[in-house]
Amino acid sequence: MLRLRAQRLIPTPSDEPASVAHLVRDLCGLQAQEAPAAALAVRVRSRGLLAADVERARVEERSVVRAWGLRSTLHLLATEDLGWLLPLIGPVFVAAGRRRREELGLHDELYARSLPILRELLADRGPSTRAEIVERLAAHGIRLEGQARPYFLGRAALEGLICLGPERGAEPTYVLLNQWIDREQIGGSLSEIDAYVELTRRYLSAYAPATPKDQVVWSGLPASKINKAWQQIAAELVEADINGTLAWMLKAQAAWLDATGTPDPIVRLLPRFDVYLLGYHDRDLAVSPRYARRINAGGGILHPTVLVDGRIIGIWKSQQKKGVLVMKVEPFEQLAPLVIKALEVEVADIARFQGMQARLEIEM
Repeated sequence: MLRLRAQRLIPTPSDEPASVAHLVRDLCGLQAQEAPAAALAVRVRSRGLLAADVERARVEERSVVRAWGLRSTLHLLATEDLGWLLPLIGPVFVAAGRRRREELGLHDELYARSLPILRELLADRGPSTRAEIVERLAAHGIRLEGQARPYFLGRAALEGLICLGPERGAEPTYVLLNQWIDREQIGGSLSEIDAYVELTRRYLSAYAPATPKDQVVWSGLPASKINKAWQQIAAELVEADINGTLAWMLKAQAAWLDATGTPDPIVRLLPRFDVYLLGYHDRDLAVSPRYARRINAGGGILHPTVLVDGRIIGIWKSQQKKGVLVMKVEPFEQLAPLVIKALEVEVADIARFQGMQARLEIEM
């Protein structure tokens, strides 16, 4: 229940409706390798927002951006965080990916020759698809094949040159970051240690109770730097016993330890790749090991899950049939009537968020 509070999965009556940017900032980013899943991650942690609000924040307000972030994966990031976050994570992940880039033929010299062409294309034509970028590079004798293409674009994003722009149909486009975002929207820079401390406070705010090892897995950053940041804020932390394991919280969260639970089950439909399952070195507190492969069968794919009082009790999928969104829940065990009732509420809220009709189906 403590992690549910940190993850903004337990709304309280006093909560003010958060903007998309505020929520993304609070969580220090949301995994966004699938844009619809990222939008649903906003939905489950907010009140009153719509899918259109997420896209408006990204494409019109540009208060959030979709770019490579923590763990060198696509994220929604708060624009105001880019000034300190990109200099922190960019060099680490660019260095970590060097060997793979060389295996793909994307050597530093080739990358350096490619950048002026990329800048010229995006400056002249604006939002461009991956295929258009690859075609322009090929016209200049630079041929990127297979995985070299996302590795090229990922490095350019981590170095602060590009981010994702508006969708063109179902196809993402890429834009120059300094044309897409006004410089004053990007927050100020921080020293390395201050950036690690800021990241650690943000991590604990959204994932506590947790450990330094959890943060290392969540961020993909060096354990030595993470440990040093934890030492810097040791006076701000309190210990918490989580099923016999020592973890830590911010002192500002200590009141949660004495909070009473709710009489009704807290039921949430989490999307694919939800950060609730990506923030820790293992998932044993969230899901029984006997069901772990139902959630992640391999290949880094995390299926949409049914969360009840902090535990994963099933998976779900959706399918449109004659204009109706059919939400099929596959529970691991028999569902209690109160859980089914709460699932109906969740399905209704997804329908509201998506702006379409929906219905629940439970498959045993």
